[in-house]
Amino acid sequence: MDSADRAKPPGGQSSVDLLVVGGGIMGLWATLKAGRRGLKTLLIDERSLAGGASGGLLGALMSHTPDKWNEKKQFQFDALLQLEDEVVRLEAETGLAAGYRRCGRLIPLPKDHLRPIALRYELDAKDRWRQTSRSFEWAVGDAGDIAGWPDAGFTKAGIVHDTFAARVSPRRLAAMLVSAIGRAASVSVREDIGLEKLDPVAGFAELTDGERLSFGHVIVAAGHRSFPLLGAGRGLEKPLGQPVKGQAALIKADIDPDWPLLYLDGLYIVPHDDGTVAIGSTSENSFGDPLSTDEQLDALIASARQLAPVLADGLVVKRWAGLRPKAIGRDPMIGPDPEKPRIVALTGGFKVSFGLAHKLADAALDAVEGRAFAVPESFRFESHLDLCSRKT
Repeated sequence: MDSADRAKPPGGQSSVDLLVVGGGIMGLWATLKAGRRGLKTLLIDERSLAGGASGGLLGALMSHTPDKWNEKKQFQFDALLQLEDEVVRLEAETGLAAGYRRCGRLIPLPKDHLRPIALRYELDAKDRWRQTSRSFEWAVGDAGDIAGWPDAGFTKAGIVHDTFAARVSPRRLAAMLVSAIGRAASVSVREDIGLEKLDPVAGFAELTDGERLSFGHVIVAAGHRSFPLLGAGRGLEKPLGQPVKGQAALIKADIDPDWPLLYLDGLYIVPHDDGTVAIGSTSENSFGDPLSTDEQLDALIASARQLAPVLADGLVVKRWAGLRPKAIGRDPMIGPDPEKPRIVALTGGFKVSFGLAHKLADAALDAVEGRAFAVPESFRFESHLDLCSRKT
């Protein structure tokens, strides 16, 4: 019997406690953790698992700056710290590796006015970037320790060494989650199957292959495709969110994978264990083909070679483009639909999804089980609905 058949009672209609729509990083974590809670769960994806933005290349895991601390920054800090333990557990369970490393981050300070700001952040980090016995630094120095990483021309006012930042291979983490899900007895997975109809009042769904099933709850984790599904029939003044195109590349380079990642003005340079360096990413609100790369990526690669001259002769071995879900409030969108409580949103993470998805999945599942779920107020589904209802 294959995994899809486990959701079908003999001679009857399929029935599950939880239907998860979307097999990106959010849906994968939700499915894995639903299985750990013993929920009979079906995960569907209209394409292949992690076939969208979650199959990207970058994998940078960075905290918000330590200034003006609030519940959102604390939530992200805690999630990024917890992810390390989650990865260790999954690697032990599956025998696979996610390419995770707390590598730290270097932020060059090319202009004089940036140094006093960085020095204030250094003090803020001493107070904020700590949990129990662990603490991390936002340390301001005069120059980098690695020649050409970054180029000295970008460090006129010094450089920041952030010891909290980490990185992961998005594709290897997704593969590890898929492997762990496959070991869960209460979980079924169906790829190339979408959602045709949804009746959240009666608790029935019809899939694109014609199958009809009953469910207790639905977690909508379909990336940018979640927004029209969650907003249907509401008469909102604004859409719940939009897809934002991102482009990235991998460069083959003979550098130490222990090196910290580089970040400057939206440009990320991330060394990985396999001898590649990820370059990213663009953020395009307007685009033609969502899956093609173009001159915007060429410009990004050129900027990366300037910032890190050690990449000057590196061969570009992969180019990637995809769509990321950006909710109207930019923050993730989590929680039950206030009008249709069987439906729970789990989407909209934009660039922070990989670092938060495991913790957001727990919150979504708490909502499924009727318990209070702890997320910042701006993350809650109803907060996004409020933004959409405001007239321009």
